[in-house]
Amino acid sequence: MKKVAYLCSEYPAISQTFIFREIKSLRAAGHEVTAFSVHSQSHLDVMTEDERKEASGTLVMTSLSVFSILASHLGIMLSSPAGYFRMIAGALSLLIRGPKSPFKALAYFTEAGILVRWMRKKKISHVHEHFGAPTALVAMLAGRYGKIDYSLSIHGPDVFFTQDAGLLREKVISAKFIRCISHFCRSQLMRITPHEHWKNLHIVRCGVDPDNYSPAPERNNAVPGILCVGRLVPAKGQHILLQACRQLKNENIPFTMTFVGEGEDRDSLEKYSREEGLTDQVFFAGAQGQDKIQNYYNSADIFALPSFAEGVPVVLMEAMSKELPVISTYIAGIPELIKHNQTGLLADAGDVESLALNLKRLISDPLLRAELGAAGRNQVMARYHLHNNNKKMASLFS
Repeated sequence: MKKVAYLCSEYPAISQTFIFREIKSLRAAGHEVTAFSVHSQSHLDVMTEDERKEASGTLVMTSLSVFSILASHLGIMLSSPAGYFRMIAGALSLLIRGPKSPFKALAYFTEAGILVRWMRKKKISHVHEHFGAPTALVAMLAGRYGKIDYSLSIHGPDVFFTQDAGLLREKVISAKFIRCISHFCRSQLMRITPHEHWKNLHIVRCGVDPDNYSPAPERNNAVPGILCVGRLVPAKGQHILLQACRQLKNENIPFTMTFVGEGEDRDSLEKYSREEGLTDQVFFAGAQGQDKIQNYYNSADIFALPSFAEGVPVVLMEAMSKELPVISTYIAGIPELIKHNQTGLLADAGDVESLALNLKRLISDPLLRAELGAAGRNQVMARYHLHNNNKKMASLFS
């Protein structure tokens, strides 16, 4: 296995711990992975000791002085003037297509120069980027320099909504390979790329380590507890979840609801909870590190994530690995993970009645909760096992 770099906007990140676990798994299997981060890390105070150690060893572009940035660019320009000017041409093209922003074009070009310099110093020729986001443009510009290639993990759906501004088609075509996390994701890329490039679209699912997310001790809550882990943002559909909770309260169905995570919707969610008289049942725990989130999984009876737009959320895999019965929605790649009435329950996206009905089914039926929880873990073991899936990633890198 050759050396590989991972490029992230922020690494490690509290909301993207699966990338840290993926890199850690690859290293444990004997592969050499170097992580580069554009921005410095936030929420270090709630990260695990391993994550904080990883942060301290990660090269961060925004931590460089102006002198260091200029030195990086001068070094790669002198090493290969032709390659450097190909990068310049690529950056200038971003003024008339894609971002169409001089500021962004300059930022991506600057970061690409730093990336090339770091990779050449460490004798790394391949860089991988998750999400196909703006950092993928950095990888693509770096690839223009020569002797460096890149690959992407595409999750969706955000990149599908902004494919023109983000030059998604061009990123996919010029990449060495694309890792698609689901069949749905691959189909969306097939829709925008020529048929001859489909052979480079590989399905490698995300995953969790079932040993680290083993079944929780028997739950004996007198009042069933519902858990939602994830950023508090519109795409997660948490307002729909609160509306469903209001229906449960109106029908005198006992429950508690705990949100773990932070985000732009927190104030609105808390306001709705107060206005609807839910403050005795609904709790907001804020952002939590992976070591503490385990306690929330262990104490909950039901996991709910009524997303509007997702790839395949890793928190669903975590909950299922813990044998926690899950409820989500019929969107994107989620039905590939959750088979309705088999490995979990699926509600219609945006439909309060559908979500409330599924919540009531699980609250009223402990046997169903146990059956779906066990089947969910089996699904994770079979198709979403982190180390097994990383073997596929390693084969693609090599």
